This record gives sequence, C-alpha cells and structure tokens, in this order.
Amino acid sequence: MSLPRLMSAVVLTAHGGPEVLHWRDDVPVPLPRDGEVLVEVLAAGVNNTDINTRLGWYAKTATGGTEEGDVHDEGGFAGALEFPRIQGAEFCGRIVAIGSGVTGWSLGRRVICPTNQPEPTDTAPTAYVALGSDYDGAFAWYCRVPARHLYDVTESPLSDVEIAALPCAFGTAENLLSRSDVRQGDRVLVTGASGGVGLAAVQLAKLRGALVTGQCAAPKAEAVRAAGAGIILDRGATPEPHSADVVIDVVGGAKWGTLIGALRPAGRYAVSGAIAGPIVEADLRMLYLNDLTLFGCTFQPPEVFQRLVRLINQGLVRPLVSAIYPLRDIARAQVDFLSKQHPGKLVLVPAEPRA
Repeated sequence: MSLPRLMSAVVLTAHGGPEVLHWRDDVPVPLPRDGEVLVEVLAAGVNNTDINTRLGWYAKTATGGTEEGDVHDEGGFAGALEFPRIQGAEFCGRIVAIGSGVTGWSLGRRVICPTNQPEPTDTAPTAYVALGSDYDGAFAWYCRVPARHLYDVTESPLSDVEIAALPCAFGTAENLLSRSDVRQGDRVLVTGASGGVGLAAVQLAKLRGALVTGQCAAPKAEAVRAAGAGIILDRGATPEPHSADVVIDVVGGAKWGTLIGALRPAGRYAVSGAIAGPIVEADLRMLYLNDLTLFGCTFQPPEVFQRLVRLINQGLVRPLVSAIYPLRDIARAQVDFLSKQHPGKLVLVPAEPRA
C-alpha cells in the first residue's frame, strides 16, 4: 500500500476546553521506527481519559469532577504534557507499515492495543505509557505503536466500530475485576454503570458469574439491565449497608463513604475513575473493623488484556455504541459525552479518503 506523505489529525495545543483541539490536514504521516508498526485508524473511541487530559484534570490542583470543566496545568498521567499532542486512547486499526526488528506481524492484520501499556522496570514494577498522552494516539488517520503492545483481532466477529469501543473501557473494567478477584457468586455493585467502563464492568462481571447491581440514572436502566445487571440502583440512591462483596467504582465524589459502607466484612473496593470528584471522605473505622481491601487500578498486567482479547475474538463481549461521529467532529462528540445523555460508548471514524 502506498502511504500519503501527510495526514489529517486532531491536534491538542494546550490544556483547555474544546477550542484547543485543532483539525489539521498537514500532519506528517509517522514512519514506524525499530520495533514499531504503523496502524491505519479505522475507528477511535471517545473516553473520559482524553477529556481529563485535555483539561489537565490529573493535576493535584484539580479537586472537582470532570464535568466542571476546570483547566489545570501539568495534568497528564505523568505530569506535564508535551504539546502539540495527538490524543486518542483507543482504536481499531489495520497494519499498513512495519518497522525493522518486528516479527510475527503482517500487513493488513486488524489490531488493537491497551490504553495503558505496561513498561515495568525493577524499580518501577507498575510503570506504563499511555496512548494519546505519553505519545501520539488515535485521533488521526495513522498511529505509530510499539509492536509489543499490539493484539490481533482480525478474526473477531465484531465490527471495526465495536472493537474501537473496547480497549479503554473494557480493558479498564477487566483490570478492576481482576484486581478485586471477582468470581462466581460474588455480589458486585458497579457505579456509573451506564457509562463505557460501567457497562463493560457489568457485562464482564456477569461473564464471571457474579450477581451484579448497576447504579445509574433511571433513563439508562434498561441498557444496564441488558448488559447483565440483575438489580438496578438509582444514581442518587444510597446502597444498602453490607450488601456487596465487591464495589467497582468510577464515580467517587461526595457519596464515596456510602460505597465503603455497602461492603460486607472482608469486602473489596476497586477504583479507576472519579468523574464526580477525586476528593472523598470516609470513616477509617469502617475500613479496618470490617477488614476491607481497597485497590487503585491503572497499571494493567499483560495477562489482563490478553484475557480481554480472547473474549473479543470469541465474540463473547459486545459494547453498546450509542453514536458515531466523523473524526472532524471530535469537539461535538466530547460535549455530547460530557452531557451523559448517551449510555455506553461514542466512537469517531475518519471520514476522508487516505490518499
């Protein structure tokens, strides 16, 4: 395949609102270096992590929820972001060029990769790099990725759009369930259950044989029930004390203490988001008197994503994609995402020809 010299991409130029996202048609197509492949982006998912990074929400000075829209400096996963940056934390793509030193891959294979890519060292066993934050991501025609982080999904029965909605949300959810050791018969409470990670957690917990309660707004209850939740808890309701073995949380916020109170003795709490706010308050006696375990979940061991890929290739998971947008309309897609009107995932697709 003959590659163009230039491509279209959405370029982030600073921390800020949607106005700092710039559509450009003159971005050089990156060539794969040693150990890398070049992927043609077929579709890319919209995620909280992209919006959080754009706003600088990961900075310690940020204390409110993502929806507040406050802007902070040095708010990438690893601190200050290098601008310009092409964001995009997940994709479904096709290999179009292979760098030197890469074996086991061929042109045309359909591939995905985790958002947080494990790069552990002896002194930093949970080190990782983040696609679309630490290096350029999927909001472009092409994306350059280390071959060691790619997974083949060519044989999956899912569409390109569906697959693009899986790596970040389902990878995060599978990691939450893995770390908290969700198993057959566990009573699992999932907060934010109608969002991308929440619906994924409901579906994956059900596959593990858990009894799932999904907490969400009433208009989205049917989607959460369809994903596998046996019980629906309204978004504003307080969970019943000691009603869950595991809490899977992406919400945080002022009601965090009620989630801890919902755990049975020896219960497990796993968190990988705080859309309602990262600053929480709880009674420490609830933790130690009930022998609770808390898991913070960002680093994903390779076996977690490998397990997810097996489910994808077997067609055992399927995301709910509520809307599809041209990549050029990313600002509108992110505004719609923050409105929380859509259950599940929003996906961007390149609308222009490649050559």
